[in-house]
Amino acid sequence: MDSPAPPVAIRFDCTPLRAAAGVRVPAEASPRFRALVARMEAASRRHGIRNTYYLSAATCRFHLTNLPDIGWVEFAVEGTVITDDRDTRTVGSDLEVVLVRETCDWLTQPAVEWLTVSARRAVEAEFDRYIAAGDLERSLERLRREQADSDAAGGFLGMNL
Repeated sequence: MDSPAPPVAIRFDCTPLRAAAGVRVPAEASPRFRALVARMEAASRRHGIRNTYYLSAATCRFHLTNLPDIGWVEFAVEGTVITDDRDTRTVGSDLEVVLVRETCDWLTQPAVEWLTVSARRAVEAEFDRYIAAGDLERSLERLRREQADSDAAGGFLGMNL
């Protein structure tokens, strides 16, 4: 028997808002990328750039049965996660959570509303796991290296601009 999917499957891309501050979008950037940068800038204005992280390309899928093709609900998630002063735990979020697909013919609107709140909470809990696993620190270190390389090159890193 195949191993079952986890009851809650979460994935996301994480960008520290301080890394997005002052990003100049190249003229040839896609409209999709421009829109993402605009949403990050809006999040920076709303929440600041300290201890704030922007989650994009995120999904949260709840498996409500043990059958892989029946009984799951998937949400698209995007927005800001806010951590404590030492970046050790999530203290809040401003996430947009939208139902994007499901395979539950028994799903009702009150259940969707409850699962939407549950998805927000699940993503916050997963971000704490992300921090504990050291992934946040690795992301921050990568950004520090990229910034140092950019500074050393006079602010230009080829296609990474």
